[in-house]
Amino acid sequence: MSAEKDLKLIEDQSLKTHVLEKLASVIDPELGIDIVNIGLVYKVQLFEGGFCEIQMTLTTMDCPFAETIEAEVKEALAEIPQIRTSRVKYIWYPAWNPERMSRYARIALGM
Repeated sequence: MSAEKDLKLIEDQSLKTHVLEKLASVIDPELGIDIVNIGLVYKVQLFEGGFCEIQMTLTTMDCPFAETIEAEVKEALAEIPQIRTSRVKYIWYPAWNPERMSRYARIALGM
């Protein structure tokens, strides 16, 4: 059993909001829009001890920028003092589709 499984999930809405704000600084290299507005972030989970898990997807399973995006997510979260460690967990169901994009993303992409 991994150490994260032993941690207690915490609810801190202001910290979750701060995490999402930081994730909005991570830009998808192909689309030029942040991963939050594209709809790639599915869930933010916070655990005691400063562990954060980001459940997200990519526009395609074979996205060539997966490693880059994951590294940038971790860098963004490292800037938050309350987050000591983080992990990106990829979720493939439900699959991403353009319906997940915010109005801002749709306008920026001319949709």
